[in-house]
Amino acid sequence: MSVAAANQQQTLTAAETDPNELGWMQGFPPPQDKTITFQNGSFRSFPELRWAWSNIRQLVPTVNVWRGAGPASVLPREDHDIGASASVTMDGRPQTFARMLEDSYADGIAVLHRGRLIYERYFGALKPHKPHIAMSVTKSFTGTLAGILIAEGKIDPQAPVTDYVPELKASAFGDARVHDVMDMTTGLKYTEVYTDKNSDVWGLRRANGMAPIPPGYEGATTIFDFLRAQQKQGEHGKAFAYKTVNTDVLAWIIRRASGMKLSDLLSERIWAPMGAEEDAHYHVDRIGTESGGGGLSTTLRDLARFGETIRNHGRFNGRQIVPSQVVEDIARGGDPEKFKPAGYTTLPGASYRNQWWVTHNAHGAFMARGVHGQGIYIDPRAEMVIARYASHPMAGNAANDPVTLPAYMALAKDLMAGG
Repeated sequence: MSVAAANQQQTLTAAETDPNELGWMQGFPPPQDKTITFQNGSFRSFPELRWAWSNIRQLVPTVNVWRGAGPASVLPREDHDIGASASVTMDGRPQTFARMLEDSYADGIAVLHRGRLIYERYFGALKPHKPHIAMSVTKSFTGTLAGILIAEGKIDPQAPVTDYVPELKASAFGDARVHDVMDMTTGLKYTEVYTDKNSDVWGLRRANGMAPIPPGYEGATTIFDFLRAQQKQGEHGKAFAYKTVNTDVLAWIIRRASGMKLSDLLSERIWAPMGAEEDAHYHVDRIGTESGGGGLSTTLRDLARFGETIRNHGRFNGRQIVPSQVVEDIARGGDPEKFKPAGYTTLPGASYRNQWWVTHNAHGAFMARGVHGQGIYIDPRAEMVIARYASHPMAGNAANDPVTLPAYMALAKDLMAGG
């Protein structure tokens, strides 16, 4: 595809790229020009990804996260038509909440206020019962699991990574400590530029099973092998740099400390106790290892349940699921001075803590974030949780932050004013 054609596609609106209207993967078999596959990479292209992110299980191997045998927890409903909630984008344009959803290519949105589901909408290929890929929102689940194990004394955040994974002794992580990977303050040669196919993140995608292996490829084809090959650059502990390999190392530590697969641990510690409505799933690499940095898919309501669990200091469904001190540590945030050099212009004054993004704004909001617009937004002061799935044409959240973040803050203020 030419650059001009690509630019034209990226200007198509959410309505113009609705996967149902475009006819992706419809028919038995679907027409060749409407077929999306893993092997040719079309599932990562726009607008094809608008179908793919809601149908990952049809494209790559996965492992289940069991919801348990109990009933789904109740999400009390109290419908509010918040579509008219007004805000101003970061570049000065007036918008409504409903317009924000269109402009940010939302696939689904669920808003909870004081634990009640006040707004729920689905678009495109997503349905209430269907899992959608969470991308790097997965990282916040991984960080929360690590926090639980730290609270139980099974992981020491000050310990060397190699205490848990001696196989990484010769890698970049050989002299890193657990807290370095939790807060992404490692010094790594690894690069994460989604638009550059030569960036190391594409090697990680080939290793974790989310990008096809090209002919003649000689790189790592499993997550563990990819992590062992990482090289150090700079010092650990000095500055935040967003690099997914940190989370995959943390997931390896979690497996060793718990003696469990990530999928089983998430089921046992969070998904079943929370009373999830549906099973979740992780995509896995060629030896069945879950992608702890970006491989989780969940339904929208279950994503909202997890967000509400965290907002409520780890308590949900009548029980303490996550120790309250784990949530308090996340909400306090990390060091904004270490975060500042990363240059996130849409997140001034923010920090990163235990795989969560902390705004340090007036409401103390913090977030789980994933490429193409996935997110959980928790506003403790407004007692509000927003769970969002999307298929934005641009991977980086700098493309949708200017419309989403002002809309979230305006809605929070509206809810507070409404009592």
